[in-house]
Amino acid sequence: MNTSKRAERLPANERRAVTVQAVIKLAAEQNPSEITTTAIAQCMRMTQGALFRHFQTKDAIWQAVMEWVAERILASVGVAAQPAESPLAALEAVFLAHIDFVVRHTGVPRIVFGELQRSGNTPAKRLVRNFLGQYVERLQTLIEQGKVRGEIASVVDTKAAATLFVGMVQGLVVQSLVSGEVGSMRAKAPGSFAIYLRGIRKTT
Repeated sequence: MNTSKRAERLPANERRAVTVQAVIKLAAEQNPSEITTTAIAQCMRMTQGALFRHFQTKDAIWQAVMEWVAERILASVGVAAQPAESPLAALEAVFLAHIDFVVRHTGVPRIVFGELQRSGNTPAKRLVRNFLGQYVERLQTLIEQGKVRGEIASVVDTKAAATLFVGMVQGLVVQSLVSGEVGSMRAKAPGSFAIYLRGIRKTT
């Protein structure tokens, strides 16, 4: 049995997962806006007709990708923060886990940035906004916990600090995309977080 037939006979949930991975792989190699359903089907070694039997439109594929991204990043940072001994340690663990996720899935930031630039309020764009909202809420919770523990200065604007945290991740991502060296984010991340830490930490 050839690979095309094997792909077409995958269970629905497995086919969705394979489709998401195909899109992320293609996005790491080209502009996400130029990815066609034909290219996705070819990457999966299946027919375009088989792809559309599970996803009625290209937007539905993008929505599935955004759902996967949001679920995996939130789970990743949640696992990273859980064993941390303090809110500041948890913030650092979240930051490094997020950077590591991007390095391992280089197509993800391209897809997210591309979706946010699209006109209209697409389901995928709404998912990105909801994900960012949940992410910022988690950061704000850790920052408030840091204030209670006396690790973070009480005068720190919690919302602004959470926004700056996200901005650091985005800044490193943009720099890596410009340089073409995504892996360099891992080396730059600790230094960036150290600067952030000096800005929010409570001094005696």
